[in-house]
Amino acid sequence: MLVVDSCGWLEWFTDGQLAESYRPFLSEPERLLVPAIVFYEVYKFLKREAGEEKALMAAACMKSSTIVPADDVLCLHAADISLKYGLAMADAFVAATAKLHRAELITSDSDLRDFPGVRFIPKEKTKG
Repeated sequence: MLVVDSCGWLEWFTDGQLAESYRPFLSEPERLLVPAIVFYEVYKFLKREAGEEKALMAAACMKSSTIVPADDVLCLHAADISLKYGLAMADAFVAATAKLHRAELITSDSDLRDFPGVRFIPKEKTKG
């Protein structure tokens, strides 16, 4: 199983410079777990930046994978991970989802780079 962090989904939906790097992970929706917080973050960002239609299309795409709700068990694990690794709430929920489901976490978020089970996709530097 795989968990792709919000940054990966946003790269994909906005055709960002890392979109192709995330393609292999997002091409098999049956293997993907989508933490509820990722679903929230992606929808909110796209609605604000690209409009409601694009946000709803992205939400429909993400719903073809398994959305993982934030239940009591996940909340406790996220809190423990946040305290142990010094992560912000959203990052802790993403990390906890991956850990509880024994899934690989795919991200470009440097705050999650050293978390166990992470495949880190570095952001490319733009030429200036």
